[in-house]
Amino acid sequence: MVDIWFWVAAVLAAISVGLSKGGLASLGTIAVPIMALVMDPIMAAGLLLPVYIVSDIFGVYTYRKAYDVPVLKVVLIGGTLGVIAGGLLASIVPKAFVTLLVGVIGAVFTLNFILRRGREVSPAPLNKAKGNFWMFLSGFTSFVSHAGAPPYQMFVLPLKLDKLVFAGTTTIAFAYINAIKLIPYAMLGQINVSSLRNAAILMIPAVISVFVGAKLVKVIPEKIFFNFVVITLGLVSIKLIYDAIGQF
Repeated sequence: MVDIWFWVAAVLAAISVGLSKGGLASLGTIAVPIMALVMDPIMAAGLLLPVYIVSDIFGVYTYRKAYDVPVLKVVLIGGTLGVIAGGLLASIVPKAFVTLLVGVIGAVFTLNFILRRGREVSPAPLNKAKGNFWMFLSGFTSFVSHAGAPPYQMFVLPLKLDKLVFAGTTTIAFAYINAIKLIPYAMLGQINVSSLRNAAILMIPAVISVFVGAKLVKVIPEKIFFNFVVITLGLVSIKLIYDAIGQF
């Protein structure tokens, strides 16, 4: 018998993944919480990883000419170390703690953005030490629950990159992080034949949504785009905090 609610949640999650890879950053973070409504969140993360990876391929192609090399160099170092730590410590560190940490980080950033709204803030210089810290945290939380966006945005948003460069850099950064998560996920049993069959179906709405997201990024004014990114981050963060409190 077909579980209609599973597929409703799964398609919505796949669409959010695709839109995020199209440049609407933060939307991918809600995919696992949506799936957690109908299945175990750990298995949901495993089910969605192939969907993320296939969407990444189309997202990287879309933004192949729009990215920031210095930022991606920091992603390479900090993100890799974070994923390694996630693979080693995922079974030790309580998932509720990680979820709460990510939610608090995102909520604090959003609150700070709101309080400083209307002020003219100059782009922050790239700080590799801070960047590696945030990317380590991003890689770790991405491994645990595909929730790497809040720490990543703590690092990148203050740099005030161009809209398309921000979208492209974000897409390429998480394409790399998702790719290196694949082997440890398989080793931990979070990816199996059954999950791959379902993932193959979900790749269809996800890939379509990549191009929808890319189109929206191009037509949305820059100020509205970044406001959308931060507001979405805030809503996701509140949801993560709520979920974490319920797990304690």
